[in-house]
Amino acid sequence: MFALVDCNNFYVSCERVFNPHLEGKPVVVLSNNDGCIISRSDEAKRLGLKMAEPAFLKTRFLKENHVYVFSSNYTLYGDMSARVTETLTQFVPEIEIYSIDEAFLNLSGFSGDLNTLANNIKNTVRRNTGIPISVGIGPTKTLAKIANKAAKLSGGIFIIRNDQHRDSVIRNTPVNKIWGIGGQYFKLLERNKISTAYDFTLLDDNWLRAKMKVMGMRIKRELLGESCILLELTVPSKKAIATTRAFGKKTSKIELLEEAVSTYAVRCAEKLRMQHSVANLLTVFIHTDPFNQNEVQINKSKTISLPVASNENIELVKHALYCLNQIYSSSYNYKKAGVIVDGLQSEKQVQANLFDKSNREKFRNLRNAVDKLNYEFGRDKIKLAVQGDGKKWKLRQEKLSQRYTTNWNEIIEVRI
Repeated sequence: MFALVDCNNFYVSCERVFNPHLEGKPVVVLSNNDGCIISRSDEAKRLGLKMAEPAFLKTRFLKENHVYVFSSNYTLYGDMSARVTETLTQFVPEIEIYSIDEAFLNLSGFSGDLNTLANNIKNTVRRNTGIPISVGIGPTKTLAKIANKAAKLSGGIFIIRNDQHRDSVIRNTPVNKIWGIGGQYFKLLERNKISTAYDFTLLDDNWLRAKMKVMGMRIKRELLGESCILLELTVPSKKAIATTRAFGKKTSKIELLEEAVSTYAVRCAEKLRMQHSVANLLTVFIHTDPFNQNEVQINKSKTISLPVASNENIELVKHALYCLNQIYSSSYNYKKAGVIVDGLQSEKQVQANLFDKSNREKFRNLRNAVDKLNYEFGRDKIKLAVQGDGKKWKLRQEKLSQRYTTNWNEIIEVRI
């Protein structure tokens, strides 16, 4: 058996932990630059607010309905996610972190009452972190996903115990709600009059192999109770890494673009070092606001091969600035920029370049010293001058809550 633990309205729940007066009131959390609604409390959903709805179109509605609005506080959400995961490890030895608010638990070998276990997990996570969760349990990961959706409508716990119970559940599960069925597959199945998960299990194997390959067969077997998708207990290294952001305010100034691109290149370098990788390719892109039809639009990018695969801040920034200057024009107001590193490989297998004159040992010693200081005193306490302060291009976060769990200066205060 597998359990899928899903944090309910996770971003909103994180905000409520430290603001108890928000309980029972409509709350939404916005995306980067306070653009779209990406998390809604149940009260906000009942008001008719939709996922991914642009916030500026709902300004009056939000005010009239006394909806509490927050900017995304990813530092807080990431730390709260880690606390939930730490609590889950008390119950099972094998966990797959599926997303920031979801995790699969391997219940193989558990001989006790599953309902009691699910209640213990639910209550312990709430007590330890303040986050409400739903627990879905089934004999496969796909069925656990379906059970979790049902749990949100049945008190937070739902268990698919046997074949008869499974058939009843999948008959009421729309085919587009099956884990692994994306938009294109849904259109294919819809054309063939497949409307439920039960209908999917009746599909001919030869047709499935021809139309949906191995993935289709796995989904069918999982729906029938045969476990085909194992837990991923280690996080696989990324094949490419990107850092991209929309600016809080559009700009045509090369100096501000250089600050942003340099900062994004440093973030890519940090992510590379975290997974002990180096990059062979680097891409920089810039573009204007595609939603503003009153301005001339441009979307340009530049990709180069690095002389030697690297994860050093100084090197990636140097090459990123070269790419930026190749595509920059002062005639446009830019809304977004990004840096992408690709062609990743292990940092232990770097092919040297006969014509490389860089003092790599010096770079490495400097980087290690800077990383250590930034780890102890906070990100970007020491940084490259070209990164600037970011005040004129950083994300707009006008409704940002405090980083209660990670910053001593923003820790929650209790007044007596």
